Parts: sequence; structure tokens; C-alpha cells
Amino acid sequence: MENVYLTIVLAPLVGAIVAGFFGGRIGRVGAHSVTIAGVGLSTLLSLWVLGRFIWADEPVFDGAVYTWLVSDGMRFEVGFLVDKLTAMMMATVTFVSLMVHIYTIGYMADDAHNWPEGALTGRNSYQRFFSYISLFTFSMLMLVMANNFMQLFFGWEAVGLVSYLLIGFWSTRDSATFAGLKAFLVNRVGDFGFLLGIAAVAMYFGTLDYAEVFAAAPGLAGTEVALFGGVSLMTLVCVLLFIGAMGKSAQVPFHVWLPDSMEGPTPISALIHAATMVTAGIFMVARMSPLYELSEVALSFVLIVGATTAFFMGLVGLVQNDIKRVVAYSTLSQLGYMVTALGASAYAAGVFHLMTHAFFKALLFLAAGSVIIAVHHNQDIRQMGGIRKYMPITWLTALIGSLALIGFPGFSGFFSKDAIIAAVNQTELFGGGYAALLLTLGVLVTALYSFRMYFLVFHGKPRMDDHTREHLHETPKVVTIPLVMLAIPSVFIGWFAIEPMLINDWFASGDWSPIMVAPEHDTLAHLREHWHGQGAFVMHALGTPTLMLALGGLVFAALVWWAIAARKPDIDAKLLALGGPLTRLLQNKYGFDDFNQRFLAGGARLLGQTFWNRGDQTLIDDGMVNGSARSVGRMAGVLRLLQTGYLYHYAIAMIVGLVGLMTIFVTL
Repeated sequence: MENVYLTIVLAPLVGAIVAGFFGGRIGRVGAHSVTIAGVGLSTLLSLWVLGRFIWADEPVFDGAVYTWLVSDGMRFEVGFLVDKLTAMMMATVTFVSLMVHIYTIGYMADDAHNWPEGALTGRNSYQRFFSYISLFTFSMLMLVMANNFMQLFFGWEAVGLVSYLLIGFWSTRDSATFAGLKAFLVNRVGDFGFLLGIAAVAMYFGTLDYAEVFAAAPGLAGTEVALFGGVSLMTLVCVLLFIGAMGKSAQVPFHVWLPDSMEGPTPISALIHAATMVTAGIFMVARMSPLYELSEVALSFVLIVGATTAFFMGLVGLVQNDIKRVVAYSTLSQLGYMVTALGASAYAAGVFHLMTHAFFKALLFLAAGSVIIAVHHNQDIRQMGGIRKYMPITWLTALIGSLALIGFPGFSGFFSKDAIIAAVNQTELFGGGYAALLLTLGVLVTALYSFRMYFLVFHGKPRMDDHTREHLHETPKVVTIPLVMLAIPSVFIGWFAIEPMLINDWFASGDWSPIMVAPEHDTLAHLREHWHGQGAFVMHALGTPTLMLALGGLVFAALVWWAIAARKPDIDAKLLALGGPLTRLLQNKYGFDDFNQRFLAGGARLLGQTFWNRGDQTLIDDGMVNGSARSVGRMAGVLRLLQTGYLYHYAIAMIVGLVGLMTIFVTL
């Protein structure tokens, strides 16, 4: 099986190298063919591996592929840990990536128009983009398949690097360059904490291998670190690692980079927000469950951060008018749900929602991209409307994605989101009540911003200009086929996956458990005890406040942005104006960006300018460099006065010197 796992991870890398280095020679067709072939092969093999774990009781693979360095007994290796959690992630990442690759053929077909005439960066941009997204897939696979912290960190940084290249892909646009740099810098802050966490693991455990660390963790549970008067080692390690996850998975206050990542082409928005990068933090915390279960302080911290992100970032989505930014803020909110599940020790529910969310969020982004193509790359939902009759496939798939997102009964998002809320309601950790309240209210917010966008885009009277409306039509099959393929699991995957993943505890079965939960933290036990099948789960949800809020939000959205908007097209603007200070607060995104720009970025620039003025110019240039030159000049000027050329001047100097020397000798 080792060769199979190597093929899965290396096939996208080979495609990326060929498209990247030889794209000019093989052309567009060659570039997308080789990358799609590589990712397609990885997808087929990943699905086969997942099937083996489901039906054939495949043994866990944990082994080194290459030993890079051995230092003082510590081994730095490239190795794979392929278990049920890894197999699920591999299948999800590769399938979504394959759909994005196929979709990109249609979306980037006219990419030449996005570059200024004669721009060298626009040359072979199509091939370069395919190389980047294939490299992105390779990086994510290296991360999820790692069996040690060194390889985890490599994959972690690699997805960050490639995301920088993709977000700022249209590098001639200042906004894209700024967004790419912002994503890179914010993630570096989180990654600093992540690296410190790995360093703490290396220092106290003496190894970077997952299995060895997990085995030694219970024995070090009582260890304290002489920091801030004494801190539990497990709390310190888990919080530091989670700071890295806060950056990658865009949790408050490190969420600011994710909405701006919309400056990249839509396919990469789907890939970043659905199956790669932002889910890396969720996967990492789930993988580290044996450590997090030993620190209730860290779990409470995770719980509170996740709930805060889920609710308050969803509110910001209510006032967004850019179609991609609405979906982006929904990603922030849903990531908050996943993180809250992790904090409640419902790791299985968190990764279950990760999987379902990957399908319907990729679907929503790609549907948004399909609309953007049709309306000539205008992304303002206030200038759309009535698109349903022109683009029936895009409309239907977007509706499916929206219903899955709000957790409509029977759709995949319903099963995963309701399981998370049920688990959080069972936790006894500090912050549990706060988290349960915000997640429940977040359901209403999700329904409002999702169907506000849906009705403004697909229903009502067309609000675009006449030229755009006359040319509206469904996008090509290369765009719509991935939409259909993603819509299928968005509807059905929850029905099939909830019972094995959450009820039968698939992750905990067998000799190796990728997810470990302490008995006192098992918040999914209540769900298992009262499980009577998927149909009963749906029927039970019909009377819960969660579903009432979701349906209430849907009905309110239909009433306002469909029925009333048909008679009063300015209803949306009036509602936003009615919000007054609250609307301005949300439009200002709670001031996070302003604070960062003025105090953090501005402070860094001021500090740099101070060092430049006082240190570089005054001290180094004026003082040390030019100052030494001036000192030599002054000394030379003084010495030059002594060199008169008159013999009697030199004779007097000699006599004075001789007298001086004789005086010294006599006195001594």
C-alpha cells in the first residue's frame, strides 16, 4: 500500500511540475490535461483507499518514507499515517479539487482579458494557475497524510505559500497583491504560535512522531511549565497549536484575511474555503485529540473562540453585497461551528461537518462563479436578479447548496450541523452555555444571509444593464458538470455518513483510534443513546428551536427579498439604513481591519520609519559611515596645517619635541 499512498500524494505534484515548468511548450490543453490526470488519479485511489477502510477493514499504515535527519536521537522524517480520518480527508480533498480543476477550464478560458496588454505576468497565466492549484492539492495531501509534526509543518506552510500565490494571482491589481500579502502575514502570526507548540512537543516529548507523542502524553499530563507562574504543559502545547489553527482556519481575531482572499479567481476561492487550507486547522485539532483531551482549559478556549466566530462573522454576511464575500463570511461562520464542536470534544461531529461543508461550500462558490461569468464578472448582487430563468442548472444547484448550508432537513448540512448543536448542548465545560446559545442563534443568521443572496441573485426582476441581460445564458458544461457532481453529495452524503461516523463511532473502532475522547467529555453519547435512524432524527428535529429558527429565517428572507422586493426594489437598502449604527458596525467588520491597519500595520511602519530615520540615517549613515569620513577629514585638516614646507617650522617642532621627551625622562 505504500506505493499507492506515494502515488496519491505525488501525482498532483508531477502535474504541477509539468504544467509549471513546461506550460509554455505543452500549451493550455496540455497543462489542464496533465494536472487533471494527476488529481484524477489521486481521487480514484483515495476513494479506493476509503472504500478499503469502510468495507475491507484496511489496516492502519504508519511508517517513514524517507529519513531526512537524525539529531541527538530525534528523527526528522517524511512519513505517512493513513487511518480512517486520513482516508476521509484524502477522499474529500481530492474529489473537491478534481471538480475545481475541471471547472477552472471554463472559468479561466478568457483569463487573458484580466491582464494589462503586454504584461509579462499574464503570459501562460492559464498554465501557471493549473500548476498552482495542483501544487495546492499536493500540499494539503502532505499535511493530512503526515505521521509527524515536521511533515505536518511542511504541509502547513506549503498550503500557506501556495494560497499567497493564488490569492494574489492577478498580481497587476493592487487589491489582489494586498490581499495575498495580508493572508500571508496574518497566517505567519498564527504559525509563530504553531511553531512554538511544535518546539514544546520536541522539547518535552523528545520526539515528533504522532504515535510516540500520543503514547507519552498521559504520563506528562501533570507536568507544569515555569511560565506565568506555572502553566500545564498540555494546556500550553494545545493553546499554541490552536493559535496556528486560528490563523489557518480564520478564527477571530485572525479571520481578517479570509474575506479578502476573494480577490483571487473563483476556483481558488472554492478550493481554499471548502476542502483545503481553512480545514487544515480543523483536521489538526481533531488529529491532536489525545492531547486536547488532557486540558479542559484548552478545550474551553477552543469552544469560546469557535462560537464567537460562528455567530459574529455570520452577522457580517448580512450586509455584504459582493456575492463571493457573502459566501466567504458563511465559511467563517461554518468554520466556527466546526471549531466549537472540537472544543466540546465532539471531534467526529466537527470533521463530519468539515466533510459535508466541503461539498456544499465548493458548490456555492462555483455556482457564484458561474453567475459571475454570465454577468460579465460583475459580483454585486444588487445588480443581478431574475437569473433563474436564464441559468436553470446554476439556479438549482445554488438552491441545493443554500439549503444544505442552512441545515434544511434531509440535506447534508442538516445532519452535521444539528449533531454539532446537540453535542455542544451536552458539554459541561466552561463556556458551554455561551457556545450553545450562539450556535443556535447562528442558525437564524445563516438562513438570512444565505437566502438574501439567493433571492437577490436568482429571483425578482433583472437589475443588470440591457447588454448583460441580452447575453445571459447558462454556462458551458465544463462549468455546470462540477456543479451537478458537487450537488449530489450535498444532498445525500449526510444520510449515509452520520450513522457510521457519529453513532457507530467509526473513528474509534479497530486497534488504532484516530480520535480519542475521554469518557467524561463524550458529548455525542447522548445522540447515540437516543438514535433511532436518520428518519427519526429528521422527525425529531422538526420541533426543535434550531429548525424553527432556520425555517423562520428562510421564510423571512423569502418575504422580504422575494415577495416585498418585487413591489419595492429598494427594500434591501431601506433595511440596511434602518439598522443604523449596527449596520455601520457590521459593514466596518467590527473595526478589526481598521485596527490592524492603523495600529498594527501603522505601528510597524512607524517603528520601521523610526529605525530608518534614527538608526539607519542618523546613527549609521550620518554617525558611523559619514561621521568617520568627516572625522578623518577634520584630522587631516589639522595635520595639514603642520605641513607648511618651511624648514624653521620643522626645526622648532623638533626642538619642542626633544624638550618634551627630555622632560618626561627626567621626571621619571
